[in-house]
Amino acid sequence: MRIGKDLTAAAATPLVLGILADGDSYGYAILQRVGELSGGELDFSDGMLYPLLHRLERLGHVEATWGTSPEGRRRKMYRITARGAATLAEHRAQWAVVGSALRRVWDQRGGHVPFAVREA
Repeated sequence: MRIGKDLTAAAATPLVLGILADGDSYGYAILQRVGELSGGELDFSDGMLYPLLHRLERLGHVEATWGTSPEGRRRKMYRITARGAATLAEHRAQWAVVGSALRRVWDQRGGHVPFAVREA
């Protein structure tokens, strides 16, 4: 199963901020972590990640600094800011409400979503 693009996009900001809340990281490592956390189900590409990181930087949610990897390569490291941590807390609260509402809907149906097929 692959997660749809709309749901992936909706989860992108809190997911990236959550990863950075665990510690500073760089783009490729963030992509790897998303894959690990989702069991490979989230289709997260660098074409999606880097524009998001740049937007989060413009908004003051992350800071970026240049560093050097152990192999000597330059890499841009990202760190969550206090503003980003506050935004993450807000996203967590919002997702808790959404998750709770979905669980209630699914529990009412015994975990099954009925399909109504009508002839045209």
